[in-house]
Amino acid sequence: MTNDELFERARRVIPGGVNSPVRAFRAVGGTPRFIVRGDGPYIFDAEGKRYIDYIGSWGPMILGHRHPAVQAAVHAAVDEGLSFGAPTEREIELVEAILAQVPSMEQVRLVSSGTEAAMSALRLARGATGRNVIVKFEGCYHGHADALLVKAGSGLATFGHPTSAGVPEAVVQHTLVLEYNNVAALDEAFARHGKTIACVMIEPIAGNMNFVRATVPFMQRLRELCTGHGALLVFDEVMTGFRVALGGAQSLYAQAIPGFAPDLSVFGKVIGGGMPLAAFGGKRAVMEQLAPLGPVYQAGTLSGNPVATACGLATLREIAKPGYFDALAARTRGLVVGLLEAAQSAGVMLTADCEGGMFGFFFAAELPQNYGEVMATDRERFNRFFHAMLGRGVYLAPALYEAGFVSSAHTHDDIAATVAAAAASFAA
Repeated sequence: MTNDELFERARRVIPGGVNSPVRAFRAVGGTPRFIVRGDGPYIFDAEGKRYIDYIGSWGPMILGHRHPAVQAAVHAAVDEGLSFGAPTEREIELVEAILAQVPSMEQVRLVSSGTEAAMSALRLARGATGRNVIVKFEGCYHGHADALLVKAGSGLATFGHPTSAGVPEAVVQHTLVLEYNNVAALDEAFARHGKTIACVMIEPIAGNMNFVRATVPFMQRLRELCTGHGALLVFDEVMTGFRVALGGAQSLYAQAIPGFAPDLSVFGKVIGGGMPLAAFGGKRAVMEQLAPLGPVYQAGTLSGNPVATACGLATLREIAKPGYFDALAARTRGLVVGLLEAAQSAGVMLTADCEGGMFGFFFAAELPQNYGEVMATDRERFNRFFHAMLGRGVYLAPALYEAGFVSSAHTHDDIAATVAAAAASFAA
């Protein structure tokens, strides 16, 4: 069947024809591609067309598709059984592998999705502090839990309003939404509400308003305020964890800010290697507030699933090899530099940034620093560029607001082909 035929068939039985909204191509128009298989840096659609893949299942496929070591680990795990609902040694091995690279954490709880991990981390922060208010930033996405589906209020430090039907105002009445990279807003929020703030949750490098990184002064002030007011700093590294660096984004800020560390961290995507797996963790004193030791309840039937942990553990072992991230970062920088040079040659205004295996670009003169500035970039030009690249066999995120991902399976030839496609698209 063609992509069009499959989409029409899907729309009859699945809302919008997709099981996650951005897949529907609503932001860019056109028909989504129905993927039948992946191989290394490529995916293939129902019509047999090959694409160079810069989505990578929205981040997990850091090794590319069908990596031999990961495939072998998953096949072996499947042969042992799909799910037990009981502890396994591999759960311990995976958590130990995570802790070995993230010194801010002493204990970790495994779950099945980034949404579940973020939701549980917020509940834990509230339970550990005895406070209700949570702070998030406009443009940062932490999953679809009710309390996090919030748009900004009208002032620097006002509470937000639901962005989804089905979320009562009462559910978000304790969610404070601030502007990303705005130190003055931070200061005002803590001056007004510091005694009631349980935690601040942040994407250190936002990937859901494309690629926007928190500045070092902003992050340093955030850490100071949380420490001074007894609030927990929660790093959402679902996207950046084991993707921008082996130690995650927090390792980059620790290099710039002496003694820097978040209180809680949330991980997903790469640690599952493409299987449903996520985690949250922190210091022992906080994590032991969780059931069965403490009063904060959290549970999951498929948490620590034996097939998912096999996939994640094999992935982490590969990316922990010496030189892995240096090579990945160099490949990603090569892509970004190539895109910028191609745009400049065509007289197209473009700006871009990257870290590790994560990148983003905007049709704008300067890199945006917050959601409002992202919204001011040229969305229509992005949409035209997306379809021009898709037609030339390059699969980018079908929305201006999503970061892109390079895998270690992408070769220099793949990068060169992508830059050539971009040059032709810019010229058009």
